Amino acid sequence: MSLSPRPGRRLPTVFATAVVCALTTGTVLSAVVPAAAHGPGGHDEGAAATAPKVPDPRVLAELRDDEVAALGQEHAEEHARMRAAVRGIGDYPQTTRTNRLKALTDSQAAQNRGFAPETFGAFNQYFPSPDFGDHIALLPTGKVLLFSFERIETNPEKEPAPTQTTGEENAGRAFLWDPAKGYGKDAYKQVTPPVVNMPDGLDQPRPAPFFCAGHSFLPNGMLGVFGGNLGGNGGSGAKLSLIFDPWTETWTRNPDMSVGRWYPSVVTGPDGRQLIMSGQSEIGWGTPTPVVERFPAKNYPVPSLKTDTPTNTPVDRFGVDAPFSLDYPHLFSLNDGNIYGFGRQASEQWRFDPVAETRSDLAARPDGRKRNYGSAVPLPGGINGPDSALILGGDRDNPSTLRFSNGSWTAEKSRAFGRTQDDTLLLPNGRLMTVNGAYDIRDYGNGPYNPNADLKYRQVELRDDQGNWKLGPVQRLPRGYHSNAVVLPDGRVMVTGDELQQIANNPDINGTVADIPGTSAPVTMNGTIEIYEPAYLHQGDRPALDRAPTTPLGYNQNFQVTSETPGLVSKAVLLSPTTSTHSVNTSQRHLDLRLSSRAGNRLEFQTPPDAKAAPPGWYMLFLLNDQGVPSVAKWIQLTA
Repeated sequence: MSLSPRPGRRLPTVFATAVVCALTTGTVLSAVVPAAAHGPGGHDEGAAATAPKVPDPRVLAELRDDEVAALGQEHAEEHARMRAAVRGIGDYPQTTRTNRLKALTDSQAAQNRGFAPETFGAFNQYFPSPDFGDHIALLPTGKVLLFSFERIETNPEKEPAPTQTTGEENAGRAFLWDPAKGYGKDAYKQVTPPVVNMPDGLDQPRPAPFFCAGHSFLPNGMLGVFGGNLGGNGGSGAKLSLIFDPWTETWTRNPDMSVGRWYPSVVTGPDGRQLIMSGQSEIGWGTPTPVVERFPAKNYPVPSLKTDTPTNTPVDRFGVDAPFSLDYPHLFSLNDGNIYGFGRQASEQWRFDPVAETRSDLAARPDGRKRNYGSAVPLPGGINGPDSALILGGDRDNPSTLRFSNGSWTAEKSRAFGRTQDDTLLLPNGRLMTVNGAYDIRDYGNGPYNPNADLKYRQVELRDDQGNWKLGPVQRLPRGYHSNAVVLPDGRVMVTGDELQQIANNPDINGTVADIPGTSAPVTMNGTIEIYEPAYLHQGDRPALDRAPTTPLGYNQNFQVTSETPGLVSKAVLLSPTTSTHSVNTSQRHLDLRLSSRAGNRLEFQTPPDAKAAPPGWYMLFLLNDQGVPSVAKWIQLTA
């Protein structure tokens, strides 16, 4: 799950040597492999003078007669030390995890005392979760779907995901969190994905390994999940096509895609169909597929009712390819009805017409730089929906933000510093906030697979109505790779993800609970969730939204809501729910609604003009006062 092939549980000797050289001296074998033991020639003459005359017993156990004969005793011992060090990094003591979490907790409290909540917001809750949350989706029931993988390691200096693993250990898992039930174990429910027998030749059925898939919402509120991890060869794509039904809280497997996808992107267009692009194929890392597929297939109906569960529903081939050379491009459905694909390479920018099934070139991104995993957002466009997108992050050396609109690029005001792995969210008031971020993929600032992070990336950034950014409070964990965030219906922001940081800071790495609903065996509390309260939750009374339509609404249609505080209501907005992974969030959307009339506690608004402005589906309806303070949302559904 990185940009280059990575080891599984067994490290090849050459790669193991590189890993040892990159590790800090905090591992168990720091006394065996001195900090200065590796010079350009593989060992350092000065270090030999201070090395113990009798090798450590663990080094002797790794010494090989053939290497002594071929390389000589000293050089063979150096190789043995490296092998011993690789074995030694299996230990990451609980005391280290506990002390790390305490240090982060203390520093967060100290730094955040300088940020007034009414101006900058505040982080106020931090609690355990049974899942890492590498993939996340806010469902139209108000619950949050979290899914990832069954870990194969508890050492944050090693890869915990079974990317290189085939067989039963390469398995997925999923849980629901119900914010209405609070923060204890009773607020979670396990919703295990379908058991599948993957085509790896091992005949070992297991819960579908859908981590590193792509996903977006269907018009009926169900989540389509496509691709995943077949296992091996640096990252091989699965052909999985799955649906999660939030109404019954069950999974459905559909016929496989025609090609495997590991790290694909998915977007829902104005017709309610999903376009699936990119990802490494079933052959393995270095084989990105240009094939574009569509779900449901063109001759199958688009599900719009809660009971319309797609079953035995295939994908079909879209009319043109998408030759992205890097994974997880940003895809957005803008208000001209086209799908815009913003690739990580500056030259890979395309527009797709979902009706004509054509592709056309867009201007190259003017920074000319590759952007790794970083965020992008379709900017609010009033009542007509977004006509432009903001590209941020993905380059630790580049804090710039670029806006694409009307076929061209313009520079917007930069953030304070460059960061990768960031998540940028649209808030109900139309402003932006960035949370999470890191130095690189698995490098948190102090070397690969070293969880000691550069802590500046904990600080959120907030964008005002004029496009100015300001730094705000810090989150508890420095969440980087696989971090996620969603805006909840009550206006708070849920932050989760980054399995390595969660493992490195787990106060009880082997702690379990036995009574999470949906489970038949003890469940390890692998992850954590943190809650951020934006400034608008600290700025006085909120408007009340008492009742909203519970039946589907058409486009350009008047509808009524009731509020016991009509005098506080200045406007109404729609905010689409988020589903994201790897800093890619194709579902975000913010729209203003036209106010038609007021009469006592009744307010009448008008829905968006068409599906180009707002693709069919479920949205959060917020009422706001004249300072942008939102109500608690109600869910409404738009349908053609």
